[in-house]
Amino acid sequence: MSLSWLSILFWDTLTPSPCSSVVVLWCVTVSSEALNLSDLLERVSMASDKLHSLSTSLTSDVGSQLPPIFKIMRPSQCHTSSLQTPTDKEQALNVPEEELLSLARSLLLSWSDPLAVLLAEAHNLVHPDKSAILSKTKDLHLHSSSLGAGLEHLIHKMGAQSQGIISLPYNGDVGTDKNASLSNFYFLLTCFRRDSHKIDSFLKVLRCRASKRPEMC
Repeated sequence: MSLSWLSILFWDTLTPSPCSSVVVLWCVTVSSEALNLSDLLERVSMASDKLHSLSTSLTSDVGSQLPPIFKIMRPSQCHTSSLQTPTDKEQALNVPEEELLSLARSLLLSWSDPLAVLLAEAHNLVHPDKSAILSKTKDLHLHSSSLGAGLEHLIHKMGAQSQGIISLPYNGDVGTDKNASLSNFYFLLTCFRRDSHKIDSFLKVLRCRASKRPEMC
């Protein structure tokens, strides 16, 4: 998927400005009235759904070469485990909209550094599907950045406060041993898959609330 398509996903009125290809998603002047709230929520929901789907696919690809003992979930060891979030949809439905949006943005922000680690380590990963994994990891990083940009516009559109948005630090790496690095790479992906599911769920709750059709929630 191209950078230009991902930009259009969130905004239908873009004025390009000189910038490098690395930061092209951010180097744009955006009309704040380009999309109404319902349309913007629909598009960020589509983007979060794609991000979670991609993380699930990538986790499956990497895990295909690991024995079951290395694939046991350890959510309490994820670097975002200290962030208090709703545990299911029923709880999420009772959380104020502004808080739910802040949680989604905080989770995504907290993955900026870990996703950069995954992207760097994917080049050296010992795996028979290394090429496909590297390609999907690049897509994961790109989609995360694009969704982050969309969430910033959503925060502005909803008039939400940014004080509650935090970024949890990540100080780990995947190691240098080829077997341990594959296992650690997989573990980090399972944490991201878990958080991308939360982000997707929170945004879908916000979308259904905005639709004024509670039966859709």
